[in-house]
Amino acid sequence: MRIRSFQGLVPTPAVAADVAAVPYDVVNREESYALAHDKPLNLLHVDRAEIDLPLDVDPYDAQVYAKAVENFQKLQADGVLVRESGRCMYLYRQSVGGHGQTGLVTTCHIDDYQKDIIKKHEKTRQDKEDDRTRLVDALSANTGPIFLTYRGTASINAIIESVQRDTAPVHDFTASDGVRHQVWKVGYGACVSLESLFADHVPCAYIADGHHRAASAYRVGKMRRDSGKANGESDWFLSVLFPGSELRILPYNRAVKDLNGLSPEDFVSKVESIFALKYTTAKEPARPGQCCMYMRGQWHVLEWSPATNASPIDQLDVSILQDRLLKPVLGIDDPRTSKRIDFIGGIRGTAELEKLVDSGDHAVAFSMYPVTVDQLMAISDANQIMPPKSTWFEPKLRSGLFIHTFG
Repeated sequence: MRIRSFQGLVPTPAVAADVAAVPYDVVNREESYALAHDKPLNLLHVDRAEIDLPLDVDPYDAQVYAKAVENFQKLQADGVLVRESGRCMYLYRQSVGGHGQTGLVTTCHIDDYQKDIIKKHEKTRQDKEDDRTRLVDALSANTGPIFLTYRGTASINAIIESVQRDTAPVHDFTASDGVRHQVWKVGYGACVSLESLFADHVPCAYIADGHHRAASAYRVGKMRRDSGKANGESDWFLSVLFPGSELRILPYNRAVKDLNGLSPEDFVSKVESIFALKYTTAKEPARPGQCCMYMRGQWHVLEWSPATNASPIDQLDVSILQDRLLKPVLGIDDPRTSKRIDFIGGIRGTAELEKLVDSGDHAVAFSMYPVTVDQLMAISDANQIMPPKSTWFEPKLRSGLFIHTFG
């Protein structure tokens, strides 16, 4: 696959922690406002510019994109975001709770996205994709990187390790959530070597997180081509590539609001007819082929035999729970659109599941075993779509530490 260095916009070291923002799509309007309204340098003022407009302004109104451009230009005019002197790549390391992962910040080509050299495993929502397309086009910039993973190689790992060992980070700060963020600049020679190694030894990459950002970057690049406005940079988009062996996937748990007209006793009886069921003090499954169920103040463990001769997607625990229980018993026909089911990121823990059920807002909750990176890759290789809300990658990439422009 193709990667390329770029001459990006970066925050000055003194304000990097103030600029760095959580991804736009993990917070709603109210949460974005709470995080950034008193922090004028935070990139949410660009990625979620509606926080600087009256509440009655629709988030997709033209005013929002105009405000984003205004805020983006001000960050540059005020010297908060500055242009690199030359083309480069970066290493981006995140560390929290004993876990660390180091990714290569670079740009990838829209043709690789179109040809499925950059592989997908999720469907995008049209309204969200349209929103990001309008923003990227208005800014002529990728402000948030796409989170990609690949099968690492010893030669690439050696270069990444040498840069971290031999150079000092340009940014090093710990955010309020306890995640440490470090950024190193990759010099010209190492960039050339990495471009060659990826071309020769990495046949494909996989979108771990950021399907809407990737689709939008592709659409803007194609729009620029079709309109004759393409330049040397508009065919490329900002990405961070992590070797799969370093990534941590947390579960995406489920909570259902009602028992589809069943009494608790009848529901448990149906569950016992489908799975092996027993009481447990555990709140998280110990292995694949299990999930933990919480209702009426009690945890249970559900067990099942592996699906034989099944596709990679049908082997997933979330697929088995959906196909055997959530759909036929609880009537959750389409979890993408059903208002009766909520998905709870694993970062919030099982206490959130207990809270939802104990409050009476939900009738039952399921604690899942996390999907593995190998499973994600196998599903992408099979050109299948992952069930909705199957993977929660943590820590999340921060936006604003490096920005790719093509205006």
